[in-house]
Amino acid sequence: MHITTRLEFDAGHRIPNHKSQCKNLHGHRYALEITLSGDIITQENTSESGMVMDFSDVKAIAKKAVVDVWDHAFLVYQHDLEVLNFLNSLPDHKTVIFPTIPTAENMALEAFKILKARYKNTFGNHLKLEKVRLYETPNSWADALG
Repeated sequence: MHITTRLEFDAGHRIPNHKSQCKNLHGHRYALEITLSGDIITQENTSESGMVMDFSDVKAIAKKAVVDVWDHAFLVYQHDLEVLNFLNSLPDHKTVIFPTIPTAENMALEAFKILKARYKNTFGNHLKLEKVRLYETPNSWADALG
């Protein structure tokens, strides 16, 4: 069985050396979809009975590990020194330093890496993170697959 839930957040980024507008500082309303697979829990008299995992638990884990960290932050590539220096000059600015250029593809991969261990077999029902889909716009997204 597969289940999917969605969370949204706002963040800024830039793609250094991009051939068009994305080389400039800008932001998006991102959406993050998390797809898990697992057996349906059949243990009687439990809150999760009949579920792979309670959607509120799926969301709580992703919110704490990814969304709260990235929301209303500027995601900056660790080697984008001009932007890093600028952001560091702003008092109390929420900056997240990325090991890779923060494209939708790299953000989806990073979210997958962060979340994979947090969902692994949580309930003894073979729970597994299958996919993280990151929407950069309503019509453009990247999928990181497990």
